Amino acid sequence: MFGFRFVKFQPSEYVLKVKNGKVVREGIGLSFHYYAPTTSVVVVPVSSIDVPFIFEEITHDYQTVTVQGQLTYRIVDYRKTTQILNYTYNLKKNTYLSDDPGKLAQRVINIAKVLTKKQMEQLPLRDAIQSSERLARSITQEIARNDEIEKLGIELMGLSILAIVPNKETLRALEAQAREEILRDADNALYERRNASIEQERRVKENELSTEIAVETKKKQIRETQLDAERAVKQKQNQMKEEQLSFDTALEEKKQELIELAIANKKAEADARAYELSAIMNSLQNVAPNVLQALTQVGMNPEKLIAIAFQDLAGNAGKIGQLNITPDLLQGLIAKPDGIAAPAGRGAGGR
Repeated sequence: MFGFRFVKFQPSEYVLKVKNGKVVREGIGLSFHYYAPTTSVVVVPVSSIDVPFIFEEITHDYQTVTVQGQLTYRIVDYRKTTQILNYTYNLKKNTYLSDDPGKLAQRVINIAKVLTKKQMEQLPLRDAIQSSERLARSITQEIARNDEIEKLGIELMGLSILAIVPNKETLRALEAQAREEILRDADNALYERRNASIEQERRVKENELSTEIAVETKKKQIRETQLDAERAVKQKQNQMKEEQLSFDTALEEKKQELIELAIANKKAEADARAYELSAIMNSLQNVAPNVLQALTQVGMNPEKLIAIAFQDLAGNAGKIGQLNITPDLLQGLIAKPDGIAAPAGRGAGGR
């Protein structure tokens, strides 16, 4: 009625009420009456704004990659933003009078695109594909220092790089190369496992050989110890034999000395007996044989006397005409032991 109206805004909107070119009221979620012919309203969103983006960039090795991500910003200086962009609100149609609010998001995206291009040009394809986190961190720091962002009165709340993907042909080539590397790694793992198994078997064999060598060494030591013991026994036995030989030699030498002494004694005794016989023979040299024979028969056994008598008879057999020997005489000579004479005066007679 007569151009006076009432309007109410949401708490997520910052409102500037402008009358005759001057801001007469401002704040969040205002509600007021206004006179339409002389009042303008500027509405700026308070909440954060999410803007997705997809860029196609060239890497350092001239490969095309698609960078997909999302950034979030919010307006922090409403006066700066409204001085650069037109946020005038049409209250009748509940829409902005211009498309500047949409251009703000595009400006932020353009800044992010320039910074992304700058980063991608410095990275080769492989590094670029794996640089999502590093790229997001670098772009965020660059935007925070960007003068245009400050002049627009906005603040970047966050930036995420969701994917960095090469074109299909390059991706297939990378997949094939990666597959070959995986297969090569699998082969290498197999070879390493086989080599490890061979190495383990070699160690086991070396341990077995070392054990056998240790056993043989121990056997050798035992055998050497046995040989040393046998050698010691042999040496002891040889020493004992040498001592026995020395003892026997000394004994034989003593025996030889005794024999020589006995021979000397015997010789001395023989010399003495020879001297005695010589003396006796010298003394009997002039004695008649019959006398000597009679002297030798003194104290002689009867059997020997009978034997001498028989010897004399035999010597004078030519002079004897007849000799009779009785059996009693022979029996007595045979039966009587030595030293017992036969009865005299019986059994013999001669003519």
